[in-house]
Amino acid sequence: MLTERHLEIFIALAEEEHFGTAAQRVGITQPPLSQGLRRLEALLGVRLFDRERGVSLTEEGTQLLPHARRALAALVELRETGAREHADGRRLRIGLAPEVPTPLAADVAAAPVRTGERTRIGMVTASTSVLLGEVAAGRLDIAVIRHPSVLHGLAAGRVILLPTWMLTPAQRADADGALSARLPVAVRPRAEAPAAHDLFVDTLASRGRRVETVTVSDERAGLALVAAGQAVLVTADDTLTATGVERRATADPPLPLRLRVAWDPRHPGAKETAETAQLLEDALTRKEAP
Repeated sequence: MLTERHLEIFIALAEEEHFGTAAQRVGITQPPLSQGLRRLEALLGVRLFDRERGVSLTEEGTQLLPHARRALAALVELRETGAREHADGRRLRIGLAPEVPTPLAADVAAAPVRTGERTRIGMVTASTSVLLGEVAAGRLDIAVIRHPSVLHGLAAGRVILLPTWMLTPAQRADADGALSARLPVAVRPRAEAPAAHDLFVDTLASRGRRVETVTVSDERAGLALVAAGQAVLVTADDTLTATGVERRATADPPLPLRLRVAWDPRHPGAKETAETAQLLEDALTRKEAP
């Protein structure tokens, strides 16, 4: 499982470009730093650094760096939020996958408050893999994650299917929504939600097409590629648009955004958390595909 230490080691080495200096920065010696890097590369299945001439990022490492910085920042925010909430008493800490559209994310976060309970909400956005680790560690009470995912003992509600649209460059879409050119599909990094990523790509492949993907940091970056005529994007956000971009409903087989609400039944207050999970699930269901 991806850990905060993995992120710290990777970011320190990427910025310092020296094993000894990076180890000193994260407060460990060089051997455990090297071991942590090897574990991270094994977890991701890619080589992150070129060690033949000094220490420099590979192409895969360069792509990972901005995501690692955001993930680490999210973890720091979680700790700071937790410290503030601990001073004020118990609060509900919610994590949301970044694929959840912004208006729906707001509805989900507000759902427990609308019951009339005096609940202070702490909310963060992070990848599904990070959210699962944070729920398991007790730093989050509940999270909305992409499905499928390996839950590692966590409980989860039913799978909710949100409708999606395919955004294409206007000049590249014909009358029935098919592309006249085989543009790559903009996707988030596989490491953020491996099983969900693979299911999405396999579903595209089931349409009889050769699937090519291009990794983007977020949907705004994907939209920029679409507007530039360099990619297509599948999104559940019905407000995402730009000049020169066409929106079409995804054709059969469907490409819904699959979400679940997850929590840890082993933690204290699990019964209350399960009831809150139902509130979040109800908010998601209101936007579910027919």
